[in-house]
Amino acid sequence: MCRMTKIVFSGFGGQGVLTLGQLVASLAMKKGKQVTWMPSYGAEMRGGTANCTVIVSDKIIGSPVAYEIDILVAMNTPSIDKFANSLKNGSFVFSNSTLVKEPKLKDDVKLIEIDATGIATKIGNIKVANMVMLAGFLQTINLFTLEDIEDMLQEKFSVKYPHLIPLNMEAIKEGILCIA
Repeated sequence: MCRMTKIVFSGFGGQGVLTLGQLVASLAMKKGKQVTWMPSYGAEMRGGTANCTVIVSDKIIGSPVAYEIDILVAMNTPSIDKFANSLKNGSFVFSNSTLVKEPKLKDDVKLIEIDATGIATKIGNIKVANMVMLAGFLQTINLFTLEDIEDMLQEKFSVKYPHLIPLNMEAIKEGILCIA
């Protein structure tokens, strides 16, 4: 049986949602999965809307478009509003509760609220809110381990941004604690 998971990461430009999608897609590829990553963002970039769709499968993926979503990682309210009607029955929504208040979702959707921006602010850098969300997502879905994500951060950031790895790992560990 083929297991295909369709994930949308969404937020304002500058919140790191495209990076989240790239990390998850890269992690899945390292695990031998078939993967698509399709970004979408407004011309204004930072402050505008941004999202990406990641599809992870055991078999070849026919299209990078996800009409029905298994998992939504929403960094803001417009993300919930935009994708709520595309959620499958029993899907997961990871909501940045700092910015999303009382999301309007179908009853059969599993809502996991994560104070991502609040935790990132406490850590000292609001830009790692995406990593807090990633941690909550990984902790709940169990697609990858903490070691997998640490290895991927080393691989992606060690050449150009090695100084960001400890900060991102701190955010990930805080995100795991808020779900545990």
